[in-house]
Amino acid sequence: MSDNDDPNWTMEIHSHSGWFDTDLSELWRYRDLILLFVRRDFVAYYKQTVLGPLWFLLQPLFTTIVFTIIFSNIAHISTDGVPPFLFYLAGTVGWSYFANCMTQTSNTFIVNAGIFGKVYFPRLVVPISVVISNLFTFAIQFGLFLIFLVFFNLTGSSLEPNVWILIIPLLIVQMAALGLGMGILISSMTTKYRDLALALTFGVQLWMYATPVVYPLSQIPAQWQWLFALNPMTAVIETFRYAFLGSGAIQPWMLGMSLGMTILILAVGIVLFSRMEKTFMDTI
Repeated sequence: MSDNDDPNWTMEIHSHSGWFDTDLSELWRYRDLILLFVRRDFVAYYKQTVLGPLWFLLQPLFTTIVFTIIFSNIAHISTDGVPPFLFYLAGTVGWSYFANCMTQTSNTFIVNAGIFGKVYFPRLVVPISVVISNLFTFAIQFGLFLIFLVFFNLTGSSLEPNVWILIIPLLIVQMAALGLGMGILISSMTTKYRDLALALTFGVQLWMYATPVVYPLSQIPAQWQWLFALNPMTAVIETFRYAFLGSGAIQPWMLGMSLGMTILILAVGIVLFSRMEKTFMDTI
């Protein structure tokens, strides 16, 4: 009997050559490793800081305060009748989750080159763990948003939460998928083009201002809204606000376009990532 016929073997490692070489079932077998990476990212990141997990709350609070002062009090940009603080906090919480997923997964190959060169495991384990660990951060910041939402409701603000709240879990999944797709796409390209890593921070800022985070979509002329709809985060942020605040200019076709682009970006990212992981040690 040959070694290949030995029933004690549980795994076979072999080369692949197809366009889509990622074995998604293999990710499930490495779920314990994903959880270990999640714990490492979530716990160790703030372990040596003075304020610790409080930074999860201070970051969106400070950002929201700055946006309120600059864009509402100074620039007088409309928030469609919604209290400016709540308007900017909703946009900040949603955008931060996507942006953190993208930026932290965009350096997957560079940061983990040492461990990738020594131990085998599906490389997608690392960016997926980043997305999950950021989900805990989002949950904390989302809880902060809900506290302020209740407070403004009790103080008489005109807010109209509606049934669109039911699709919020789907929006969160979409933000995670889009952040993961963009992150691994950039990570795959930075192994050869290091300039992308330097330009990423600037690009994220530009993307934020191209998304209705600090302004409502209603401020964009109707004939140009289709252009903003090409940005998949536009529909996500607008729907997020509309669901909780009753303010927004979202339309179903925008959500459909946003979802389609998210699926396309994620698929392209996974394909490129699976191709690059085989040769990146030779080019890094």
